[in-house]
Amino acid sequence: MTETDPDADARRELRRHRAFATFLLLLMGALTLGCYAMPEGWATDLLQAAAKAGFVGGIADWFAVTALFRHPLGIPIPHTAIIPNQKERLGLALGRFVANHVITADEVSSVLGRLDVPGILARYLSDPVSARPAAVTLAALLPRILATVEDGRARRVASRIIPRVLGGAGAGIVVARALRTLVEGGRHQEMFGFILEQLKTLLGAREETLRAAIEERVREQGGRLIGWALGASIARRVLTTINAELDKMSPDGSELRAAFDEWIRREINRMEEDPARAAEIGAAIRKVVAHETVQAWLWDVWSRLRLALEADAARPTGRTVAYLEGALGNLGAMLESDPGARARVEAAAAGITSQLMPAARERLASFIAQVVGGWDAKTITDRLELRVGKDLQYVRMNGTLVGFIVGGLLYGLLRAGFGHVSF
Repeated sequence: MTETDPDADARRELRRHRAFATFLLLLMGALTLGCYAMPEGWATDLLQAAAKAGFVGGIADWFAVTALFRHPLGIPIPHTAIIPNQKERLGLALGRFVANHVITADEVSSVLGRLDVPGILARYLSDPVSARPAAVTLAALLPRILATVEDGRARRVASRIIPRVLGGAGAGIVVARALRTLVEGGRHQEMFGFILEQLKTLLGAREETLRAAIEERVREQGGRLIGWALGASIARRVLTTINAELDKMSPDGSELRAAFDEWIRREINRMEEDPARAAEIGAAIRKVVAHETVQAWLWDVWSRLRLALEADAARPTGRTVAYLEGALGNLGAMLESDPGARARVEAAAAGITSQLMPAARERLASFIAQVVGGWDAKTITDRLELRVGKDLQYVRMNGTLVGFIVGGLLYGLLRAGFGHVSF
């Protein structure tokens, strides 16, 4: 199947203008020759002088236009066929011009402003058709991101940084806020009840062991006789009293629960209002997290979590993809409704662009120079002539007509001033 020439219309337009420019040139030559067959006189001389000037102007402009693209009449005259012979330098100059005068910081900023980058991102992220593939792509990158944490250097850095972050000056305040959330929801009493139940279960399971230990302690302090007579009774009373006290703590309205509630609220206030107390909590957390045993446990938990995350991320229907898709959708909604978020995205786009601009402009200039320099002479000549050839034919037409008019006027002025003029 014959391939359609996309430049067919441009070629026809160029041929039509070139033919008309050539017609004017030939017309000037025909008038010049025709004047020799006309009767002598002032009018004939004026027409002949104008036609000669028009013919000379047309020939000069034809030569100049043709010399840009090829050798006139195929004769290798020096400094002709300029574009084919200088295509490497032309490509370099064109690349520098585009990079330095077209792709400028002001122009790029103006384009970014018209593009509305936050709006484009908002529409892209809010559309499930595009957000879903983006979430799958991000999930596929997750194993590579998690693998960087396993690097020895990253692990050592994390081991130093995590305790400082978790045990910093604000750690106590963070703990206080977390505890206040638990207290406001009544979860601290649930935790208190859970601890009591665990204590009662532990005491029930170890009752015989505890009784024997109490009896042994009584014998050590009071002698064998007292231990034999009162040891079992004392042990029984101690365990009974402990269980009774634990039972008193179980009801929601017990005094001990109320005291616990008051104590923990007071501690929360201290951590929020007393910097020294908050610093103590932070130091304690830092000391615990920095301990080798705790770090080993944390890295073990991390390893298990990482394997679970990687396995889930590999499934298109996993929670990771669903979470990322939801997060992207929320981000799109935020960009749609939050002017502050839109402003931050615009500022980030402008900052990234300004940082990348120097390298991008250099690469663009180099790319244009390589592309133009790699074109063969016929291709570059053909493409440039199709783009500017029509305007250059107007140069030929104007040169012919202007030469005709100026030649006639000049002859008339000289004739009026000096009488008979040889022109």
